[in-house]
Amino acid sequence: MPLRGVLFDMDGVIYNENAPIPGAIEAVGWAVSQGIPHLFVTNTTSKGRKALVAKLQGMGIETGPSRILTPCVAASEWLRTQPSGAVALFVRSAAREEFRDLPLLTEGAETGAAYVVIGDLGHQWDFKTLNRAFRLLHYEPDARLIALGMTRYWQTAEGVSLDVAPFVAALEHATGRRPQIFGKPAEALFSAAAHQLGLARNEIVMIGDDINADIGGAQAAGLRGALVQTGKFRAADLDGPVKPDVVLASVAKLPEWWPVSATPVNSRC
Repeated sequence: MPLRGVLFDMDGVIYNENAPIPGAIEAVGWAVSQGIPHLFVTNTTSKGRKALVAKLQGMGIETGPSRILTPCVAASEWLRTQPSGAVALFVRSAAREEFRDLPLLTEGAETGAAYVVIGDLGHQWDFKTLNRAFRLLHYEPDARLIALGMTRYWQTAEGVSLDVAPFVAALEHATGRRPQIFGKPAEALFSAAAHQLGLARNEIVMIGDDINADIGGAQAAGLRGALVQTGKFRAADLDGPVKPDVVLASVAKLPEWWPVSATPVNSRC
């Protein structure tokens, strides 16, 4: 099947922190000019869609909330289909907007949660906060553990930093509770993206810098994966079990690669 759609990761692909990656803005502009269906699919849980739209627009990329798919969006939509119950949020304040119409548990409460949602708290994580999440699960045997992605770490201006997965893993180990995962590499987010684009999965390429969450997750869900050598990319990524369909120096190479992308290529550009 020829490629028809693109999923752009954001951190490490479009920008690093607040600095656009050279050529990224032009690559997105090219996709728009070609009429290529696309979404920005990110595991970021520290911001809501409005903030992400503002960030992209500030870099010269015109887009809207409907073009951005995050674990917060996917999880909040799923929660609205589940039996009603108090939701304990462990996300930054900027990401809470996606959950605003749900029954949220009072801040600081250690019992009464039906759903415990774990996102990226960054420096706000400490023993007391993690232990509160543990107690909410421990005291409510039927409470669901919700993971907003399972990314292990990400690239910041200060260097690599822990992301959501290590904290989810600690809670899973302590409680024996298996998490319901939203965000890459979970199949659900890729399925939602394909549905939103109205395309078959094998007509879509995921462009990412995370060999496991972006590329491995996309391929396991039936999409193709283009690994960029920016962001968290390390040369050792190419020696592991996940083999990207193509390796790009950066997303800026997307227009150059696209004409030959009608079939899987296992190449570099």
